[in-house]
Amino acid sequence: MGRNILFITTDQQRFDSLGCNGGTVARTPVIDQLASSGINYSRAYNQNAVCMPARSSILTGQYVRTHGVICNGIPLPTDAPSIAEYLNKKGGYRTALLGKAHFEPGFDSKLKWEENKRAIRGDTGYWRGFETSIQAMHAAAFGDLPLSHYGRWIRKNHPEHFHSFGDLLGAIPGGDTGAPETKNNPIKREWYHTDWIADLTIKQLDEYNSEDNWFIWMSFPDPHHPWDPPNSENSRIPWQDLELPESHPKTEEDTVRILEQKPAHWLGYYNGSWSNAEGGPMNFVPSGLSKEMLLEITAKTHVMNELIDDACGKVINHVQSKGWLENTDIIFTTDHGELLGDFGLLYKGPFHVDSLMRLPLIWKPAPNALIQTGNTVRNPVQQIDITATLCEIAGLQVPDWIQGKPLPIDDSIPGFDRAVCEWDSQFPGYGMHLRTIYRDGWLATFYESSTGGQPNGLEKVMGDHVLLPSAIQYSGDEGELYNLNEDPYQHINRFNDVSQNSLISDLRTDLYNTLDNLEVRKLDVEAPV
Repeated sequence: MGRNILFITTDQQRFDSLGCNGGTVARTPVIDQLASSGINYSRAYNQNAVCMPARSSILTGQYVRTHGVICNGIPLPTDAPSIAEYLNKKGGYRTALLGKAHFEPGFDSKLKWEENKRAIRGDTGYWRGFETSIQAMHAAAFGDLPLSHYGRWIRKNHPEHFHSFGDLLGAIPGGDTGAPETKNNPIKREWYHTDWIADLTIKQLDEYNSEDNWFIWMSFPDPHHPWDPPNSENSRIPWQDLELPESHPKTEEDTVRILEQKPAHWLGYYNGSWSNAEGGPMNFVPSGLSKEMLLEITAKTHVMNELIDDACGKVINHVQSKGWLENTDIIFTTDHGELLGDFGLLYKGPFHVDSLMRLPLIWKPAPNALIQTGNTVRNPVQQIDITATLCEIAGLQVPDWIQGKPLPIDDSIPGFDRAVCEWDSQFPGYGMHLRTIYRDGWLATFYESSTGGQPNGLEKVMGDHVLLPSAIQYSGDEGELYNLNEDPYQHINRFNDVSQNSLISDLRTDLYNTLDNLEVRKLDVEAPV
């Protein structure tokens, strides 16, 4: 019998949200224990800072330009490689994906894509290599259309809560403070999607026997907005008891001073002269966010994090009760982070900083594997390395289509020197293209020339108005450079510091030596998200 794999992901969770990574708000004892008894990667980076590209990189083990999902709104091609299919077909693994998938556009009222059609049909069978695939999104409904299998389950079993969740991407004020996308959700905790996914996972485990090797991807939609955990749980972390984190600029003057050092869309987002349509609600202006609103969002985010930790403990305990824990590898991570007040901003978008790119990543190898644990790996690793690691756990050769390497167990393993992240706009009027490298404690982002107004496919769906160039277009000379050892919050942009010209040139060469050697797949954007 080989090693089982419990792969746990969250959505939009910051690196510093966990106690093991310096978090001081949410109590995360289960995940902290995985870190202390496993391997904690303190410099793990994603390949893209939004959902669909990052999740497609996890499934395929490929950089975004290779699998083609360079932004939200591009469905992952059906012929794209899948680690689940590889484990199932080559390794004989039983496979299941329980929770959020988002390999295909989520706003799909015409049911164009299979990910959404499956839920409407009630189909929970084979899809993209998963023998069982049951999905949940951030809410139960989009308008009156049920979202995913979870939305259908809520509508059937608890119809009074079909519209209990916050409205996604509407910036509608709610909660105690009128914060955007915030709601005191009246749903019972056991019916909320976090516990629902944990219960699904336990049920799935009970369908396996001791001779089966299994790979379960347990994928929580939280702590992604809307910020609407069950109201019964909000007393865990009263927002009135919180203070702004050290990373927050504290005053408007400090915020503007910091943002003025960065390329123009940073300050434009803050003051509302530029809309962050690709990372949050189009009508949200961060400068209007009060301290009280941010504290309530922060509290609800960390309530979500605590519920995820509880759910992980519930599932891990069930694995142990079946006698399988000694033979089970557990990996915990997320797809991307959240600004959560850093730089005075909220949500995500074309902002290549640790808030969005740096991931919590923990690997607890199966005890029977006799792998050295209790380490913190500080060398950079990437999202695509997770996929290669799953092959290694299963005892399978890493196939040629995976572009990552098995995760190192300590910093003595060579070949882990850099991480690369890309951004390409989904709205053709924006036309932003960011290329980022982390290496040797430096974070450098190079802005390629904007292509605002050039078609990318979305105009075929939404009309030619999306081709209108946005107010901010870049020439290709702009960039960002941060010394993370001296400036961990990335408040000081050193890109225009002439004393750093040699370093900038070296980092640019290193970055494009990686990117220019990758296979490129060009695909149209087919939906807004």
